[in-house]
Amino acid sequence: MAVKLRMTRMGRRHRPFFRINAIDSRTPRDGRILEKLGHYDPIEKDKAKQIVLDIERAQFWLDQGAIPSDTVSDILAKLGIKTKQGEQRAARRTRAVQIARKQGKPFTKTERLAAEKAAAEAKKAAEEKAKAEEEAKKKAEAEAKKQAEEAAKAAEAAKAEAPAEEKTE
Repeated sequence: MAVKLRMTRMGRRHRPFFRINAIDSRTPRDGRILEKLGHYDPIEKDKAKQIVLDIERAQFWLDQGAIPSDTVSDILAKLGIKTKQGEQRAARRTRAVQIARKQGKPFTKTERLAAEKAAAEAKKAAEEKAKAEEEAKKKAEAEAKKQAEEAAKAAEAAKAEAPAEEKTE
């Protein structure tokens, strides 16, 4: 019989409360338990009352070969009980983080949001730069057009004055 340490959901709707149990792995989540080891109340404000666990019995079941679920493993780690499965999970996570860092990809949601924000800022800066370049180009074109018009007026004025001078001579 494979024993697991996992949680059973109790409590009412929007007010969860979990029992930490030693349970046969083949039984459903809220099925028959072998032994109640403690409870976990995620809504409780006082951290001391949030997790209540019989550490000796939990250690007994771990020594017998019980496999804790990921959440129970995290709870046991908070209480100072290290499990083989918890250490393997942490090692896999650190290796995945290292691989993600090598590839330059964000690993956590916070990193992903920061990367998206940086990309949005870079895009906005590029758009502003392009807009500024376009404005400068328009300004330069307008200046060139203005100078061309002034040159044309000066040439017209010179043409108009040149024949007038020839007639007077």
